[in-house]
Amino acid sequence: MSKKAKVIFELFITFLKVGAFTFGGGYAMIALLQNEFVTKKEWLSDDEFLDIIAIAESTPGPIAINSSTFIGYKKAGFWGSFFSTLAMCIPSFTVIYIISLFFDKFLSFKYVEYAFKGVGACVVYLIFSAGLKMLKGLKKDIFSKVIFVTVLLVFIGFSLFAVKFSTLYYILLCGALGLFFYGVKKAKEDKNDIS
Repeated sequence: MSKKAKVIFELFITFLKVGAFTFGGGYAMIALLQNEFVTKKEWLSDDEFLDIIAIAESTPGPIAINSSTFIGYKKAGFWGSFFSTLAMCIPSFTVIYIISLFFDKFLSFKYVEYAFKGVGACVVYLIFSAGLKMLKGLKKDIFSKVIFVTVLLVFIGFSLFAVKFSTLYYILLCGALGLFFYGVKKAKEDKNDIS
């Protein structure tokens, strides 16, 4: 087996494991992905991982699928992305298919209801944990601090006053601000180079 085939196989098994043992959607998977690919395998740096999560969140589609596609492509090209994405989808598809066959009976079990309540509490922790790890990994420059504080204050204000504001708008606004400040910085550097 070639080195690339071994990497593709390892990607497939890792994403199959992450997809099978993560409840609560893509945000809950971020902590597991970071643990697998940054901490254990050391295939990605903290900065690369943050970039992948930012891209995965700002492109169409679920963050877990987008992340698996980007990580797979980074490590093994097209086939890495293909098998990583497939592995991420297989567990969810299988579980949903089986549940759909017995959906009414499935929901009537008290133990299932209790299990979902327990999993729900764990999902809150996983999302919070992933957020804290990403916050620690952010560059500590003035731009990042201003964006973080601004988004946090807007989020809290809108939540307190029950203003509906999609997370998509937060992402688009922060992306636009990032482009604006990058343009200003680049213009200043070009002006200094000319002088």
